[in-house]
Amino acid sequence: MLQTQPVIESDFEAMLALRIEALRESLERLGRFNPDVARARLRAQFRPEWMLHLVQGAERVGYFTVEPQADALHLHHLYLRPAAQGQGIGSWVIEQVKARARQAQLPITLGALRESRANDFYRRHGFELVEVRDFDNQYRWLPERLAAGAAA
Repeated sequence: MLQTQPVIESDFEAMLALRIEALRESLERLGRFNPDVARARLRAQFRPEWMLHLVQGAERVGYFTVEPQADALHLHHLYLRPAAQGQGIGSWVIEQVKARARQAQLPITLGALRESRANDFYRRHGFELVEVRDFDNQYRWLPERLAAGAAA
């Protein structure tokens, strides 16, 4: 059974360790793994009020962050321990965020590290590549009503 739990400031170190565990392979493949950079990036984006732990049984298996913006919901983080990947947890999170976006009639935006398997995951879930940057790909998903209006 999957549950979410709120994040508090004292969770930072455990969340950093989980983030490093989740990203290490992709970052090493790009020659960009650096624990100090990982710490600085998470610290700069650490907003507990936007973050939720993903808990399976009694174990924290991941977390995600949704930043509400004026014109979008931005999915900053969706990290799962490698052992928890491929079990539908990420898909469950995406459906939760999509439901929130539909209710607010806002798009979802996110960035994914280039060369990461996450790119295939987001495309499978209907996210459209909108920009390629040096190290990241930027994606967007539109709720049905917004997508219909954009197509018209």
